[in-house]
Amino acid sequence: MRCPKAHLMEGCRMADVDVNREIVAAPRVADYVVDADVHVTPPPTMWADYLSPEFRPFAPTVESDGEFDYVVFEGNRRKINLMASQAGRSGKEYKNQGRLSDQRQGGWMAPQRLLDMDRDGMDKAIIFGGGPLATSHYELYLDSYDAYNRWCADFCSADPKRLYAAAFIPMVEVPQAVTMLKAAKERGAVAVNIPAFPQSPNKFTKKDSQFQALTGDAEGNRQYRDAEFDPFWAAAVDLDMAITFHLGARVSRFQDKVNFLPDIAMGKPAMLEMVGIMLYGGVFDRFPKLRIGLIESGVGWIPWAAHYMDRTWEMQRYWTECKILNPPSFYFDQNVYASFISDPIGVELRGHPGGRNIMWSSDYPHSETTFPHSHRVIEENFRGVPRAERDWIIAGCAEKFFGLG
Repeated sequence: MRCPKAHLMEGCRMADVDVNREIVAAPRVADYVVDADVHVTPPPTMWADYLSPEFRPFAPTVESDGEFDYVVFEGNRRKINLMASQAGRSGKEYKNQGRLSDQRQGGWMAPQRLLDMDRDGMDKAIIFGGGPLATSHYELYLDSYDAYNRWCADFCSADPKRLYAAAFIPMVEVPQAVTMLKAAKERGAVAVNIPAFPQSPNKFTKKDSQFQALTGDAEGNRQYRDAEFDPFWAAAVDLDMAITFHLGARVSRFQDKVNFLPDIAMGKPAMLEMVGIMLYGGVFDRFPKLRIGLIESGVGWIPWAAHYMDRTWEMQRYWTECKILNPPSFYFDQNVYASFISDPIGVELRGHPGGRNIMWSSDYPHSETTFPHSHRVIEENFRGVPRAERDWIIAGCAEKFFGLG
């Protein structure tokens, strides 16, 4: 894999906190852990290597000036944002903007990632990103999905038995999405992440281009229940590929200190919207083997949702002419999976309908990460839980969902 140009790291003034300081391996609570959601922080300089040749001249560059590095792209110069890379800092030490050297190297250097996994007691990990460029150039935007996916595949190739990629693909045209799904499978990805709603090219703007990769167009005329998308679900089933949504119905305003905390809480249960659209739209009746995952959603709210949806469906299904074959909770247990970071309430409700397909994750190196104390968090979340049930949540469920051999 390729890393940022060496000169970008030379002469950097280190932050007050050395995020890349040595961390002693913590004692393990469990013998085997599959981390269902971790992230990479690709360096801005990687685009010049991974975009298609015709787009490389337009790739971002990086400039250093004082205590900040800046990404220079399409006439804009913005400071490096660090919210996606807080591993190695305590909450009081969080820093929202800075230099590439303020990021823990495991975010973009695979050997350092594997060392951090060893320190934190993680045996396998599903790698999310990432995603496309924030660009006003639509063709460049689409090409950047493929560029990121190839970079992530190279990252995971450092140890394909421990690192597994989740590719990011746009949902603009279904044939294109199917082609990219097949390409992801061929590269070894175990999932594809799609936006919460289909995207609308006519609403494409530079400002919203990255958020569109997660949210899509919530107000658009197209929905995943529509027959238009059935070839995509069919291909996912044929390829045995998991489909994920990553905090996609409501994305936190991560640079807005006034709204960030309300946003981050609302982003979890907001993921119910796309589940309801697919569920009541009969997608899971048409494709009973389809697996979707709500990643970084938390899980304590899901048993409540399954119960509430069962009751309202039973009362309202006749006048709404809802034709699904089973109560909603059936599809939660058959088709819907979800991951959490620390959610002892969700663990407590694991036996209820909707609470059975849950997976633990560390969210490394994001601001919610449990690194480097993941086993301590596991111990706190699973106190009193039988070992077999704990091991299902911290390993077995993720292996089933992502199809790990």
